[in-house]
Amino acid sequence: MKRRSYPGRWSAKFIVILLLSFSVASLVVMQGHYSLVMKPSAEASPPPVQKPKIAFLFIARNRLPLDMVWDAFFQGEKEGRFSIYVHSRPGFFFNKATTQSAYFYGRQVNNSIQVDWGEASMIQAERILLRNALKDSFNKRFVFLSDSCIPLYNFSYTYDYIMSTSTSFIDSFADTKEGRYNPKMYPVIPVHNWRKGSQWAVLIEEHAVIMLNDDTVFPEFQKHCRRRSLPEFWRDHPLPSDASKEHNCIPDEHYLQTLIAQNGLEGEIMRRTLTHSSWDLSSSKDRERRGWHPVTYKLSDATPMLIKSVKNIDNVYYETEYRREWCRSEGKPSPCFLFARKFTRPAAYRLLNMSAIVN
Repeated sequence: MKRRSYPGRWSAKFIVILLLSFSVASLVVMQGHYSLVMKPSAEASPPPVQKPKIAFLFIARNRLPLDMVWDAFFQGEKEGRFSIYVHSRPGFFFNKATTQSAYFYGRQVNNSIQVDWGEASMIQAERILLRNALKDSFNKRFVFLSDSCIPLYNFSYTYDYIMSTSTSFIDSFADTKEGRYNPKMYPVIPVHNWRKGSQWAVLIEEHAVIMLNDDTVFPEFQKHCRRRSLPEFWRDHPLPSDASKEHNCIPDEHYLQTLIAQNGLEGEIMRRTLTHSSWDLSSSKDRERRGWHPVTYKLSDATPMLIKSVKNIDNVYYETEYRREWCRSEGKPSPCFLFARKFTRPAAYRLLNMSAIVN
């Protein structure tokens, strides 16, 4: 007996096969469209690239009295283009109990030393800051700041100004005043390489490494560069036979400048500082001490006119070299200073509240 064929059954099978084929084809097409849609999106959102950073290196006695001024300054930066390091006295920590700004939490260097004004320990503290900051490969500029220093402009302007040039900013000029260079430094440091200037420098990475690794100039400063003995300290040190013949060498005012000259690198720096200080030579009754410290601005001094006068400075004159430095940034005339000192806490906070700074 022959089997009967049932056309309806084959038609059902055909329809099932056709539906399955259509489903598979649809999945393939959808996957292709999905890939096309997702691919450009993935390419348009690459992982963020860390931009070069400025390392802000603070030298403080204990706390940072102007921490909230700097807090306002750092709040203006959203791309992580800065890092902070603070050298304070040994054992001092920055936390909620010691600073109002979270930017400074835990930013103290843990291998700090006791720093005395007019001693080589100040240079050593700067080298400790550099050693810590150079561990971060994204740090490309290194700014030395005191605990009485304020920023004059906002972060963006400051960053662009500093990063626009491949040179360091180091205040440096020939020191012709007798009594500072110690002949005992010769022949390691010849007198023609002897320089003076402000310690508040901005270094490129190459110069920071040179300062950190220096094992020639720094030892000479430790041995032969000391400030003149002050009468109030004679009870703790041997009385000098003739104090007027002592060499009055302040290490932090000579070291970096002399190191750069010694290495033949003066062509790689802007020979000016970015930190303004006012030296009032008539502020001390003691003739020998006039000019030893810059003016400290108090509450009554803190006015928009003061800040405007500093921001309007566009050149610096160096008498010992008959040299005038016209300040430029990105090839154009610019203000000379990004920072200023010395400001008391009330003075700095008043300027901040008046929007005279950090803008």
